[in-house]
Order: sequence, then structure tokens, then C-alpha cells
Amino acid sequence: MALKQYQMYINGEWVDADDGKKSTVYNPATEEAISQVPSASSRQVKEAIDDAYTAQKSWKRVPAATRGAYLVKIAALIRQNSDRLAHILSEEEGKIVPLATVEVNFSADYIDYMAAQGRTYEGEVIQSDNANENIALLKQPIGVAAGILPWNFPFFLIARKFAPALVTGNTIVIKPSSDTPNIALEFAKLADQVALPKGVLNFVTGPGSVVGSELSQNEKIGIISLTGSVDSGKRVMADASGHIAKVSLELGGKAPAIVCKDADIDLAVQAIIDSRIDNNGELCNNCERVYVQEDVADEFTKKLVAKMAATSIGDPIKHEDIGMGPLINQAAVEKVDGMVQRAVQAGAKVACGGKRPEGKGWFYPATVVTNVKQSDELVQEEIFGPVLPVLTFKTLNQAIDMANDSKLGLTSSIFTENMDAAASAANELEDGETYINRYNFEAMQGFHAGWKESGLGGADGKHGLEEYVNTHVIYLQRHPEKADQ
Repeated sequence: MALKQYQMYINGEWVDADDGKKSTVYNPATEEAISQVPSASSRQVKEAIDDAYTAQKSWKRVPAATRGAYLVKIAALIRQNSDRLAHILSEEEGKIVPLATVEVNFSADYIDYMAAQGRTYEGEVIQSDNANENIALLKQPIGVAAGILPWNFPFFLIARKFAPALVTGNTIVIKPSSDTPNIALEFAKLADQVALPKGVLNFVTGPGSVVGSELSQNEKIGIISLTGSVDSGKRVMADASGHIAKVSLELGGKAPAIVCKDADIDLAVQAIIDSRIDNNGELCNNCERVYVQEDVADEFTKKLVAKMAATSIGDPIKHEDIGMGPLINQAAVEKVDGMVQRAVQAGAKVACGGKRPEGKGWFYPATVVTNVKQSDELVQEEIFGPVLPVLTFKTLNQAIDMANDSKLGLTSSIFTENMDAAASAANELEDGETYINRYNFEAMQGFHAGWKESGLGGADGKHGLEEYVNTHVIYLQRHPEKADQ
């Protein structure tokens, strides 16, 4: 089968790499090559930035409602192509097809949501200390945005970055992950159909050492929005400091789930499993560690293990009724398995899973690990795979202390019928989001933001939109005596 051949999208044109260099993309379920994409040169990245910089001068003058109308057209094209896009996404990333379909359709809804903000985001008029003066605070675009994407939600995260950027008058250069560039370039094909002005939306493929570095260091970039690892975020911050670019970072997560003795155990088990095996365990929102009160630990763990053990895995293209697909690559499997094996060597017990299946594909089973300690690597470091360490606690305060004992602080959850306990935990947990009696997944109208090393800034809702604007204060001194002249 011939490999699909893709081109980059720069200034409204389809281009190959300067030197013809390409990288190969693999299907993680079969380990087979499926496509080739260009590896951009530093010159091409600079060219994309320059084109976006030039285009932004005109784009910012387009009425926000008109900018939003372009987004609505893109959202409509996404819906028209949703089945095809979901298949490409599943083949490239290993996401099960039902979840891939949700991602595609949710992205269209998200773009529509942000398009509507073109008529609603606003500034302020405040009182002046001086007579005959108005003070206006206007929200104006920053300029050129850089969107640096991960591989785990490679379609939705385009929407999350480009839609608020464009509707507020910025232009953008997007770098997809080298593991999942196909779906990004398919997105570019749809965007090309709506006749956006050249340079407003650009997709440049290639390694982070070339594309990511130039996007982070180029002085014409006004804001860098990265979703990725903590280490990647630190590198971007260091690079951006050279020209004081704004950074918006969504980084790692180590989400704790607290299960109290009065919780609905069946609900807690299902919600925790849903937020662990979602996207094959490769999601920063995922529950990464469980704290269950001693009184119900046996019942909870028994039910958790039974359901985790029943989670089926396979090639998502061939089997749409499975619970999980493969991890993204061989390195991911080795990382996850290494963490589990080191935990076992330190005294932990594998209650289910914990062993990579034989055969092709980068699969890892749903795994529960017990008899772990708070200080263990499995409890402290992000796993990013379908593995759940389970610990116990006596009091809620103890559980909150253990939950907060982390350098990361993206999401958390608590399961209890006591709303006083829920409210206390929600006020004390050191995370950007806390979910009460439900699985971990955010709303587009909320605000997705991490604390500690989980990030800076945030996304979604009106507050996420404001990541892409500067505040311009205008002092207008009036002279009433001249008004009648």
C-alpha cells in the first residue's frame, strides 16, 4: 500500500520541505508506515511567521463577526467530513473510533462557540479622576500566535488554539506533533476551502528542534500556546524570555481521585475508569492515582479491578467496540511498563494487567497497582498510560494532603454524598479543576488551567479567549467649550 503524501500549508500554499526531507508516520496499532510529511527547514518556519506577521496587519481590521463567520464555515466542513476525519485520527493516533468521532464533532462545536465570541468579547469604560475625560479599555489582538500541539488530542487542540486566536484578530502558525501530523494537515485542507486570507492560518511540520525552537524564539511571535510536557513548557519559557513573548502552557497532570466511605461506589468506579482509560490513558486530565477511604477500600478495589480487567484492547480501525487502542509509540509502552515493573520491584502488587501483550502494536492493558506508597514513582510521576495506583486513607484531611503532595496540579476529583466534604475538598485541593461525583472532562465554556507545574494561563470560555488579547487603555480628554464651534 502506497504511503499517503502530505504537504505543509504556508501562506495559503501547499509546499514541500526545502530539501525534500520527510518524516514517516506510523499506525500504532500495526506499527506500519502510513504517510510521509515534510520536515520544514528553519527558513520555511521563518517564512511562515513572516507571512503571518504581514497578514495580521490586515486581518485585525476585519470585523470580529466576519472573522467568526470564517470559523463557522470551517466547522460546517468538519461536520460534513466527520467520519473520514475520525478514521484518519484513529489510524494515526490509536484512538478508538467512537472517541475519535466525539473529538471531531466536539471540535466543530468548539469552533462555533468561539466564533460566536466575536460579538461578545468586550472591553470596559471606567471612571476618570479628571473632569471631561473618558477612560476606555480596549481588547486588541496580540499579533502572531504560535500553536504547538501534542499528539493525544491532535484535532481538538487545533480548534482550541486557532479559533480564539483568529476570532480576536491574531494570525497563527501551528506545529503539529510529529506523531500525528496527518489529521492536522487534513484540517488545513478544510480551512483552505473557506478562502481565509493568505497567511492567517499556517501549518508547519517537522521536529521540535527546528520548528518548535523557531516558533519559541522568533521575535515576531507574540504568544506561544503549547500543550505538552513539563519539560517542553520549560524550554518554551526559556526561549520566549529572549523577546518576552506571552506563553500559555497546558502541561502535565497527576490527577488524584478521592473516594470517601459514603460515596456511591459503583458511580466512583465507573467515573474513575472512564477518566483513566479514556484515550488509552493518554490524557492529562485522566485520573492518575486513587485515594480510597479504608472503610470501603476492599469493596471499591474489587470492583475497580474487575472492570479494569474487563477492558478490551485492539486495533481501533478493525474493532470499534473495544475499550482502548494502542499507546502512541514504542517509547510510550516502555515508559509505562518500566514504571509498573519498578513499582513491583519496590513491593507493589499488580491486581490486573501489568504485562504487555505479545504481537504487533504498541498496546498496554488496563492495569491496577496496589500496595504502593505516597513517595513511589508511580504515585508522584505522570504515567500517561492506563495504569491506576490505589492507596488508602483514614480521614479526608489526610486524603487532601496526599492529593496535594505533587508538583503538578491540573485536575482532581472527589466522590462523596456529603456536600460539606465535597466543598471542603474543592476549596483545599491545589488544582485548576475539581470534579465532584463525575469523570474528568472539561466544558468548552469553562476554563481549563493548571496550577503549579501543570501550566500557565489557560483555555476555553471567555477567560481562555482573553489569552489572545492585549488590553489597550485610551484616555480621551474632552473639551466641551469647543463642542459648539
